[in-house]
Amino acid sequence: MRTPEVRDTTLASSPSVTVSSDGVVLAFLPAQAQRRPGLIFICGSAVGAEAYAHLLRPVAEAGFPVFVVNLPFRVARLESHRPIVFDRLRQVIADHPGVTDWVVSGHSLGAALAARFAGAGTDPLSGMVLIATTHPQAEDLSELKIPVTKIYATNDGMAAADKVLANKAKLPAHTRWVEIAGGNHSQFGRYIEPLADGVATISRADQEALTRSAIIRLLDEVDKAAP
Repeated sequence: MRTPEVRDTTLASSPSVTVSSDGVVLAFLPAQAQRRPGLIFICGSAVGAEAYAHLLRPVAEAGFPVFVVNLPFRVARLESHRPIVFDRLRQVIADHPGVTDWVVSGHSLGAALAARFAGAGTDPLSGMVLIATTHPQAEDLSELKIPVTKIYATNDGMAAADKVLANKAKLPAHTRWVEIAGGNHSQFGRYIEPLADGVATISRADQEALTRSAIIRLLDEVDKAAP
């Protein structure tokens, strides 16, 4: 689901970014070929890829290929749905052999799945950005060597800040923690706000800008570290 706040122009190609979608993956590809890491972003539950267009298209405009992956049936509530998500991520990687480094990310349930994907250690990843999730919970990812950023909002009614921080020891000591004061759960995207969410005291655009800055910072680090 998405709101009218998602402008059609954000989903249209331009001289700087080519936009495409096959219903499973929404891609934003920089027009200029660059040897830079790619971002694979997993949607939150019941949220379509288009809802993250305003957050992520500017990442492609900064030169990074971006692939936004929809969940099966938009929810992926069943355990049997999770391997489908991971297959979709692997397909993105396989379809773009020119991208030499990959950063996995996601929002809410998408972030929980990104953490599980990275924790499996079976796929070539160079970084991870988790947004608005209390995960990892059961998994201990403290030994991950890749750069990690964890983004959370103080007014998030779905992934409360205290519960996010309670699992801090399950991420590497080098994890960069980004607190968005006044942000809530739904303002990481542009979709209908769930009733359980808290009330944001900053604008959606400001919350997106702070989140995007943290994502690009990690991508820049991966890019600079690449041989």
